[in-house]
Amino acid sequence: MNHPQAALGRVDLVFRLFDANGSGEIEANDFEVMAHRVVEAAPQSDAAAKEAMTAAFHRYWKTLAEELDDDRNGRIDREEFEDSVLSPERFDSTIDQFARSLAALGDPDGDGLIERPVFTALMSAIGFERQNIDALFAALEPDQDDRISVSGWVDSIKDFYRPDAAGIPGDHLVPSAG
Repeated sequence: MNHPQAALGRVDLVFRLFDANGSGEIEANDFEVMAHRVVEAAPQSDAAAKEAMTAAFHRYWKTLAEELDDDRNGRIDREEFEDSVLSPERFDSTIDQFARSLAALGDPDGDGLIERPVFTALMSAIGFERQNIDALFAALEPDQDDRISVSGWVDSIKDFYRPDAAGIPGDHLVPSAG
């Protein structure tokens, strides 16, 4: 299957972000670091939302390790990781849990809307660049009060992991594509 260049750019970006310690491979500890950073970026969220986000990061690592760690060494290299975006059917429920948990963390009052400062804090904690975060937020069409919908953000996260998707809001996160 031939995948759009945008999907390959997303693979590279996500791999770099998930490699939180910069070792060149993704390991369980990278997900611990990411979970801690993201949860810390949402002090206004309740304990249940924080626990759900941490559980989503743990599940994400477990799924990646089970599905992609071909040599079973407890690490996923860039080549192994490519399948996470290019074979999304293997990860649909994991991505769905991650997307819903992240969006819920960003909506502490439960009104279905995420304010720009909260969105920016969470996306910065993941490791995205500020200009790309701002471009994504704009692409998600904020309302007059500078808020985006939880459902719109969830959908955009899921789209980010679809290899056939091009011209999606999430492409704004990839520095060369946005």
